[in-house]
Amino acid sequence: MDTRKALRNTLTWITLAMIFNIGIYFFMGKQNALEFLGGYVIELSLSLDNLFLFLIIFQNFFLKGALQKKILNYGILGAVILRLIFILLGVAVIDRFHFILYFFGLLLIISGAKMFFEKEDENKDYKNSFFFRVVGKFIPIEKETSGDKFLIRKKGKLHATPLLPILVLIEGSDLLFAVDSIPAIFSITTNAFIVYTSNIFAILGLRSMYFLLEKLHDKFQYVKFGVALILIFTGIKLAILFFHIEISIILSLTIIFVILALSIIFSMLKNKNGESY
Repeated sequence: MDTRKALRNTLTWITLAMIFNIGIYFFMGKQNALEFLGGYVIELSLSLDNLFLFLIIFQNFFLKGALQKKILNYGILGAVILRLIFILLGVAVIDRFHFILYFFGLLLIISGAKMFFEKEDENKDYKNSFFFRVVGKFIPIEKETSGDKFLIRKKGKLHATPLLPILVLIEGSDLLFAVDSIPAIFSITTNAFIVYTSNIFAILGLRSMYFLLEKLHDKFQYVKFGVALILIFTGIKLAILFFHIEISIILSLTIIFVILALSIIFSMLKNKNGESY
C-alpha cells in the first residue's frame, strides 16, 4: 500500500469515527459524545506505540506486503473480540470494586514511565518470545513460510508456518497493550458502549495507519514519548480520584491533544534540523 492510499484510508476511518460521534451527540447527548471522542483519541494515540512494535516484529521476520496485510486483518478481528471481553470484564470489576480504578492509575503511571525511559530493541529475537514458544509446544513450526498459509500438512502431520506464531505474537502483544489502553479510557468513562465503540473505531483504522507509519516512522521519533506522557497523565487522572479530585473531559482532551501535537511537532523539527532537543 503506497503512502497516499494509506493516508486516504486512515482519514476515511477517522471521518467515519467522527460521523459516529456526531450520531452519539444527537442520540445520547453531549457528555457521551465527549466521552467517545476522549476514548477514541486515547486509543488512537496509544495505538501508535503498538504499531511501531508490529513494524519491528514484521521486520524481524522479513514479512512484506500481502503477508503483513493478512496478519493485520486477522489480528484486528481477534482484537475486536478480545477487547469486548476485556472491556465487559473491566466494567464489571469496576462496578463491584470501584477502588480498582486507583490501581489502574498506578499501573498506567508505571507503564508510562517505563515506556518513556525504555529503549526499543530493534534487534530483539522474537522467535524466543513467550508467545512464539507457546505455539511451538503444541505444533511443530517450519522455518520458512508457505505462501500465505498458517498451517501445512507434512508427512501426514500438521505443521505451522511462521505466520501462525507471528499472528499469535501480534495478538499477544495487542493483549498486553490492552492492559494499558483500556484502563486509560476508563479515566474518561466506564460506559461499556462508549468504551467499546471508541476502541473498535480506533482499531479498525489501525491497518491503514500501520502502512502509513511504515513509510513515515523515521519522521516521528518523539511520538513514543508523547504516548508515554499520555499514559502517565491518564494514570494521574485515575489516581487522584482517591482524593476526590476530578479533571474534566474537556481539559483532559485538551491536555492529550497538546501532548500528542507537541510530540509530532518536535519530531518534525528534529527531522528538519537534524538535531535532538
